[in-house]
Amino acid sequence: MLPERGRDGRVTGLSRIFGTRTAWTALADGDFFCPGCGGDRNYQRLTGRRRFTLLGLPVLPRGACGPVVECAACRRHYGTEVLDHPTTTRFSAMLRDAVHTVALAVLAAGGTGSRTALETAAAAVRAAGFPDCTEEQLAALVEALEADTGRITGAPCGPGLAIELHEALDPLAPHLAPAGRESILLQGARIALADGPYTTAEREALATVGAALTITGDEVNRLLAAARTPS
Repeated sequence: MLPERGRDGRVTGLSRIFGTRTAWTALADGDFFCPGCGGDRNYQRLTGRRRFTLLGLPVLPRGACGPVVECAACRRHYGTEVLDHPTTTRFSAMLRDAVHTVALAVLAAGGTGSRTALETAAAAVRAAGFPDCTEEQLAALVEALEADTGRITGAPCGPGLAIELHEALDPLAPHLAPAGRESILLQGARIALADGPYTTAEREALATVGAALTITGDEVNRLLAAARTPS
């Protein structure tokens, strides 16, 4: 009996006799953003060992493979770098905290004496995911921040405030499109402009925001100038 051949003339029957099989072992599990499903899913982190098979039975080791991340829903395998992408839930929380931190930084730079600036900041924070935020709460937080750091209202953005901004914005920036990064900066600009032109301290705070969001200095200046122009 002649062996089976494919269209290219190669023997295909051998693939039914010899092959490889991978035995997977679960190392960890959790939630991740599955790029295949397009949403948050459960995952297992797997490591595997390959073996040659004869008639479907494993006979010889062929080495280790993985680790990989397996989606519990679609069963696709991905590299472990997929876990660097935040889940939708985590991303929303990061974005919410970023807007809140930027609002506090700009208010601290310009002072909380302007009701208009407080109202603009509170509206931005509520829209970002803190629906119960009030102007009074923001004013109290700025006062607490100043008492904790010894910072004077309207003073340049000091190391403590700059660290707060970088801690909130650095992890978020790689996962935002350019328009998203610009939107956060412009929200801060609108708060600063709510009570008049930018002060030196407000510009410095917004420049720190731009740097943490990986926006170039020239682009920050362009965006701040555009924010002053009525649309």
